[in-house]
Amino acid sequence: MLKPILLTCLAMLAFAANSVLCRAALGGELIDPASFTALRLASGVAFLLTLLFLKNSGSLSQPRWDLPAALALFAYAACFSFAYLQLTTGTGALILFGCVQLSLVGFGLWRGERPNAFAWLGMLLAVAGLVWLLLPGLNAPAPRGALLMALAGVSWAVYTRRGSGVSEPLVATTWNFVATLPAALLLLGVFWSTASWSTAGAILAIASGALASGVGYVIWYAALRHHTAVSSALVQLSVPLIAAFGGLVFMAEPFTQRLLVAATAILGGLGLYFAARPSKILSKTR
Repeated sequence: MLKPILLTCLAMLAFAANSVLCRAALGGELIDPASFTALRLASGVAFLLTLLFLKNSGSLSQPRWDLPAALALFAYAACFSFAYLQLTTGTGALILFGCVQLSLVGFGLWRGERPNAFAWLGMLLAVAGLVWLLLPGLNAPAPRGALLMALAGVSWAVYTRRGSGVSEPLVATTWNFVATLPAALLLLGVFWSTASWSTAGAILAIASGALASGVGYVIWYAALRHHTAVSSALVQLSVPLIAAFGGLVFMAEPFTQRLLVAATAILGGLGLYFAARPSKILSKTR
């Protein structure tokens, strides 16, 4: 019981760390989005192949290609980076996680998952907390940026669903990352004339790819074996909140009453959902 909860918490922390790293790099104009995406994915490949090599005592396992998962991973990473050229952090996070939530909950309902009234109340409370946290900073989003972030959310939902039945998370994640390299290099080639990066931007991209993305996604695939589609959507609502607290610690952003209220609503909603569906929240989707 504790292991699935620990894996889920670690995955959410990794996702939040990824948001902080991406915001620092792209928001600070330390690197262009195409270069950030390519370097992020390439560093993930290098780190994961090293882990797999060490785990297998000096050899690599037989490649296991999941091209839909790899395509979804690349689409998420690329759309996420380019969307933040036109969106504020709050707008982007709301569109991203809103689309993830809608996609995964819709898939779960289509597959026959039926949350009860208290579970629905928990979901609504958590969503309301997220909106309360982000809405005051929203501006009318640029259509192109909003569309790209929506595509990133749907792509991440697809990647999440592809991992629900994975038995070897490290192997699956490693080869998913490897399979994104041709597309990442093509993207970099297309935007090579506008490529620019600083040492700080490159370091942030490598940290995002190797640690927050590579290791974080391995942990998430391991956690997904214990989640339904609906619960995997709901727990990800905690990521913007964790990232906001990361901003307090690492970027000296102010602590506000609004953040405290949002934290109470999101965590309370998650707790209510977990309490309402104890037999489903940590059970593998059929």
